[in-house]
Amino acid sequence: MDQDESSGGESEDAAPRGHNRQPIVSVLGHVDHGKTSLLDMVRSIGSQRQASVMDREAGGITQHIGATEVPADVLNETCAAMLGGKNFKSPGLLFIDTPGHHSFASLRNRGGSVSDIAVLVVDIMEGLQPQTIESLTILKETKTPFVIAGNKVDRIHGWRCERGRSFVQSYADQREDVQSLFMDRYWKIIGQFSEHGFNLERYDQIRDFRQNVALVPMSAKEGEGLQDLLAVTVGLAERFLEDRLTDTLGTAQGTVLEMRDEVGMGKTVDVILYRGALKVGDTVMLAGQEGPFKTHIKGLKRPQGMAEMRDAGKRWVNFDAVEAACGVKLVAPNLEATIAGTTLYLANTDEEVAHAEEAIREEWRTIFDAMPVMCASCNEIFARSAFGEHTSKGPCRGAEEDRTGVVIKADTVGGLEALAFELHQRNIPVRQATVGPVNKKDILMAKTATDPLQKVILGFSTKANTVDTASQLEDDDAEVKFISGPIIYHIMDEFEAWQEATKEAIEEEQRETLVYPGRVLYLKDHTFRAKGPAIVGMRVLGGRIHVGQRLMKLDGTMVGQIKSLRTRASEDVKEANQGDEIAVAVQGPTVGRHIEELDEFYVDVPERHAKRLKKIGLTPIEEEILDEIIALHRKDNHFWAR
Repeated sequence: MDQDESSGGESEDAAPRGHNRQPIVSVLGHVDHGKTSLLDMVRSIGSQRQASVMDREAGGITQHIGATEVPADVLNETCAAMLGGKNFKSPGLLFIDTPGHHSFASLRNRGGSVSDIAVLVVDIMEGLQPQTIESLTILKETKTPFVIAGNKVDRIHGWRCERGRSFVQSYADQREDVQSLFMDRYWKIIGQFSEHGFNLERYDQIRDFRQNVALVPMSAKEGEGLQDLLAVTVGLAERFLEDRLTDTLGTAQGTVLEMRDEVGMGKTVDVILYRGALKVGDTVMLAGQEGPFKTHIKGLKRPQGMAEMRDAGKRWVNFDAVEAACGVKLVAPNLEATIAGTTLYLANTDEEVAHAEEAIREEWRTIFDAMPVMCASCNEIFARSAFGEHTSKGPCRGAEEDRTGVVIKADTVGGLEALAFELHQRNIPVRQATVGPVNKKDILMAKTATDPLQKVILGFSTKANTVDTASQLEDDDAEVKFISGPIIYHIMDEFEAWQEATKEAIEEEQRETLVYPGRVLYLKDHTFRAKGPAIVGMRVLGGRIHVGQRLMKLDGTMVGQIKSLRTRASEDVKEANQGDEIAVAVQGPTVGRHIEELDEFYVDVPERHAKRLKKIGLTPIEEEILDEIIALHRKDNHFWAR
C-alpha cells in the first residue's frame, strides 16, 4: 500500500530515487552574443568572485568548453525578490559554457547532449544568426528544454539599466518611446523563431510553459534581468525535470567534455558526472580510438569556489570522491586515446565492465564509424567505416603510405576538432592530429610533406615543447612553417596568407630561366661552415648555377639545395657562370660526412627542363654536361627525358 504522498515516503515497490541533484544547464548561441558575459555575471554574484573569464579568453571568444557550479545559496540570494521568501529545491546549477564559433559544432553538440536544460543567448538587436539556428537544431534533436536569454537590451536607444533589477521592473521604468523600440525588437524575434517552428513569448506573459518558449530580456553586461533568467531556468527544471534530476543512483556515468594535457598532471579528462559517484582508486572505462579501454582514477579535481573548469588555473581542489551532478577533472593513466563527447562508466566489477564494454562499443561504432575522413591520396571524403573498402578498390595508395596533408596540434581534443573542421571546409587534408605541445617528431612529419604548401604545423593554443624545438621552428631557414595562436580565425587567416605567399614564390621561381646544366668543384681549403647550411667555396667548371637549384654528386647522390651565392666582394648574386669562384650555401649536407673538398657536383636538371634544353641552343660545354646528367639518370630510368 502506498504511503501518503505528503509524508514524503515511497511505496515498498517504488524504484529507489537518488538525491535531488542540480540541473545541468548548457549555454548556447551565436559568437559574440554574450554567452561568456552572462556566465561572468553569474560568477560575479557569488561571495567567492573570480576575475572575468572573458578577459582571459583570447579575443573575448570562448574557445574551450567549460563548466561552472553555482550553489543554491547564491541562487536564492540573487532571486530573493522573485521567490517571495521561498527557496529553490535544487542544490544549485551546473552551467556548461560552449563555444559559439561555427567550427565548434561538435563541442556544442557535446554540451547540448549532456544538459538537462539550455539557455540560448540571442542578441536582441541582431536576432537569429547562423549559430543560433544551429543551436536550435541541436536542442530540437536532443529534445532539450530551453529558455531564451534576450541579451543586450542595454543597446536599445535610451534604455536605462540598473544592476540586479528584474526585467519587469526595468521595463515599467523605461520611457514610452524606449518601450516602443523594445517591442519592435521583440516582435521581430518572435517572427524569426516562428519561422523555425517555435512559439516564443515573454516569460512573464506565458500561461503554458509546455506550449511556449520563454524569452527573458536582459543585459549580461549590466546585470539587469539576471535574476529573472535564473529563476525561470531553475523553476522550469524543477517543475518538468523532477524524474531526471532525482535519477542519480546506480553505476556512475558521465560525459567526457575534453581531453587535455595539463602541466604537472599529464593527460586529463574533463567530465560532467550526471549519475552515481566516483572515488579515487575506482576503475573506469572510456571510449578510445580502438574501442573501450580501462584505467584507474589517480585524482579527482574540481575548480575552487565559483571558478570554472576551463579557466581554473591553479585554483583546483582535490577530492577523494564526487557525486552527481558535477564537473570534475579526472587524472588517470593512458588517457591519450580518449574520444571527447563519449560516455565514462564505472567499471569496478565484472558486471560493470561487461555493461560498460557493450555500451561503449555501440557508442563508439555510432560516433567513430560515422566520422568523415579525407583520404590523403585522392582527397575523397568517406565515412571511416567505409575507408578500408575504398582503399582496396581503387588506385589510391591509402593514407598510411602517402605524405599529403598538414600537421595540426592543440591543447585539447576540442581544439583539434576545430582546426580539422576548418581545414575540411577548405578541402585540405590532415596528415596528423595530436594533443599537446609541438615536438621534433611533428617537425619531421611536416618536413616530409610532398606538397610545399603543406609543409606546415598549425597549432591551436599550443607551443614547442623545448627551447631547441622552438628554435627550429623560428629559424629563418626553417623548412617547416609553424602557425599558432589562441584564436581559430587568426590561425586560418595566417595559414591562407602563408599559402598564398608560398604559392606566388613557387610560381615566380617556375617563371625564371630554365635550370641550365652546370658542373662545380669544391675548392680545397674553402670551408666556411660545415652545416646548417654548409658554406663552401666552389668554382664553376662549366655551364651555370643558380640559387634554388639542387646539387648532386657525379654518381647521382643528392647533396642539397643552393640557398645563396656570394662573390669574393661579399655581394649576394642569383647566378654564377663558368669560371666564377663563389661561396655557395648548400642546405642539407655536412662537410666531412656527405661532401669533401675537391668533390665535383652537377646541377640536378629536372626531367621536364632537360627535354626543353635539348631543343634550344646550348654551348658545347653545356651540351656535354647535359648529356652526362641525362646518362646518369638513365641508369635508373631508361626513358628519362626521352
